[in-house]
Amino acid sequence: MAETSSVQAVREAVGVFDDAGTLEAAIDELLRSGFDRSDISLLAGEDAIRQKLGHIYRKVEEVEDDPDIPRAVYVSTAARGNAEGALVGGLAYVGALAAAGAVLTTGGALAAAIGAAAAAGGAGGAIGAVLAGMMEKHHADTVGRQIDRGGLVLWVRLWDKSQRERAVAILAKHSAHDIHVHVLPPV
Repeated sequence: MAETSSVQAVREAVGVFDDAGTLEAAIDELLRSGFDRSDISLLAGEDAIRQKLGHIYRKVEEVEDDPDIPRAVYVSTAARGNAEGALVGGLAYVGALAAAGAVLTTGGALAAAIGAAAAAGGAGGAIGAVLAGMMEKHHADTVGRQIDRGGLVLWVRLWDKSQRERAVAILAKHSAHDIHVHVLPPV
């Protein structure tokens, strides 16, 4: 008697977007429609792809159905902005706190402490702003290179037929192309 497997095939909807705005709108709608954030993934950056595969892809069609392609979790624009703000504010706070502590421990006057804290906080904030700008530039460069290679790939893990229909409809509504569903190989 042949043995049957109880492992159910896992499917994913795949869509390719021409710009980050429509991609984000589609992801927002997927999340509002009950899809879990952990079931949504994007193409990883070039460094991760090169490290895992030993080369970079030329066109997104090469990676849409490749189960070995490195993926990244979706991070919203708002979350990236929050991280950048925390970086700027955190470095400003640390700089100000360190300067104030140094002045106060040496017996400096309150006005000198406030001035030193403000100067150090401004320097820390400036460093944070530069680092935040670098983070945003890196993200924009990654997105731009993916668009140049054919678009931004989005994968949505599907657990049932209802999700499959909803995901495909949402991807189409938000102007994705190359929309299809594939089966992932068993793990």
